[in-house]
Amino acid sequence: MNTTHPINWSFVIPLLIFTLSLGALASAYTAQYVFGLEPCILCLWQRAPFAAAAVLGIMGMGIRPGKWLALIVALAGAVFLSGAGIAAYHVGVERHWWVSGCTGRPALDIGIQDLKAMLLKKPPKPCDQDIWTVFGLSMAAYNVAFSLALAVGSFAGARKILNRN
Repeated sequence: MNTTHPINWSFVIPLLIFTLSLGALASAYTAQYVFGLEPCILCLWQRAPFAAAAVLGIMGMGIRPGKWLALIVALAGAVFLSGAGIAAYHVGVERHWWVSGCTGRPALDIGIQDLKAMLLKKPPKPCDQDIWTVFGLSMAAYNVAFSLALAVGSFAGARKILNRN
């Protein structure tokens, strides 16, 4: 007896958004706390879209199929696009394509109080230093590709949800 069960895409798509977002965050925290790779401020900013998308994924799992669910999934796609933008900016900073306030170079416009504060605390990790690369690409570069793929998948998922209703 061959019984096939259709895939409930209205549940699976938000579940994938949640799971993949949580996986990305778990990877970042593992790199930081298990392998000791200190994140810069742009690294930390790249985590925010994954957290927001995870929340949208949870919300989507509790909504009936229809326009509202498609809107939440499309919104997750937009969030992933913003994450790709942050990561692309970070890649540009790492490659010195543009100037950023998050580099290892000292700022020229600092006052005595700023200088004193800088001397008394550990300096933040500069954003223009790659701490981990594979095949010449940094974590930020891989994040661009991953976030773009998730955005495309989310938009395709939103379309699939709309077309089924």
